[in-house]
This record gives sequence, structure tokens and C-alpha cells, in this order.
Amino acid sequence: MLHIKSVSCIKQERCLFADLNFSLKSGQIMQLAGPNGAGKTSLLRIIAGFSAPDEGEVLYQERSINKYYEEFAHDLLFIGHKTGVNIQLSAVENVRFWLRINGYSNEPDLYPILAKLGLVGLEDVPVRMLSAGQQRRVALVRLWLSDANLWVLDEPFTALDKSGVAFLQQRFTQHLNNNGAILLTTHQDLTTHFSDLQTITLEYRH
Repeated sequence: MLHIKSVSCIKQERCLFADLNFSLKSGQIMQLAGPNGAGKTSLLRIIAGFSAPDEGEVLYQERSINKYYEEFAHDLLFIGHKTGVNIQLSAVENVRFWLRINGYSNEPDLYPILAKLGLVGLEDVPVRMLSAGQQRRVALVRLWLSDANLWVLDEPFTALDKSGVAFLQQRFTQHLNNNGAILLTTHQDLTTHFSDLQTITLEYRH
């Protein structure tokens, strides 16, 4: 599904990584590991097409994402380290806005999803009044709504308690069973056994 081909990244005259090569298949989950400053977030941004590599290219379904970015973006769900929600809006308003700008014409029943994420009773409260973990859960609602095949997630477990982490990994399993693919960074160990888990470790380069 995804192929990283000879990708290099230089930031502030420091090479974060060079000649990086790996592939991610349908039904596979891959974890990017490494210390802070090793370039994990920079790599995710390159893979998502938000920034360009200094060398190399990213291929999706054997085609360059630069040449076919619109098609690639339609099949990509990216959730960064920051939640990407509007703190002035409520959880429901945030989700409805996300659905609208991503072209989903039919709104599903949101309340069962919000209930599973522990947000019932808080759905109409401005996000700025929620805890960091609750704000993270508002962003993660997208994982139950998106039809994208490729998920790129930067620290999705941040501010979640153990039950939240376990519930999110259940959703990962469902997505993989539907031939989706997941690329993520996390400082926490994955507690669910994923049979096709692959780990790419980036080293800090001076």
C-alpha cells in the first residue's frame, strides 16, 4: 500500500534520517520508534504529504503521492500530536464540521460513538472546558467515521487512560481486519497483540 523510497530529511542543517526504505501493506500496523528529536513526526509529515523530503519519494499504491495527492489524501486519515479540534466548538460541532469538510453527506448517529469514548454528557460542552484526555477523544472520533484505508497517527495514546488505550487498540484491530493499514508513533507499548506488527526505529543523529 505504502512505500517509502530512499527518503532523507534535513532540519536546521542536521540530518534526521537518510536513505530510509520500508513498505506498509494492507492489514499491517507499523510503529515508528526512537528518541525525541530522531525525526518521527517529521517522517509522518512527509508521508502525509505535508512536507517534502530532501531526497527520495513516497509512493502510495505504487504511485507518487506528489503526482496523485488528491486521490491519496482521500484515502488518508492523519491525526497529529495536536488534537486539531476547535476549542470554541463542542465535541458534536467539531465532528460535524470534520464530516462536512471531508465530504461526508450522511451524518451517522454520533452518540453511540461518543458514549464508547466516554464523552456522553460532554458532547455539547465547548472543547476548551474538557480535559486533555477528553479533547484527544474528540479528535479520535474520526477513527470511527472515516472510510480512509491508511491511518497515520502521531502519539494517539497521549492523555488517554488505560481503558482508553485498550479501546483504541480494539478499533485498530477492526481497521486491520478490514484490510486497512496503520502507521503510528507512540511512547507507550502496544498492549494488544498484533500479529503483523512491524517496528521501524529511528536513531538520533548528531
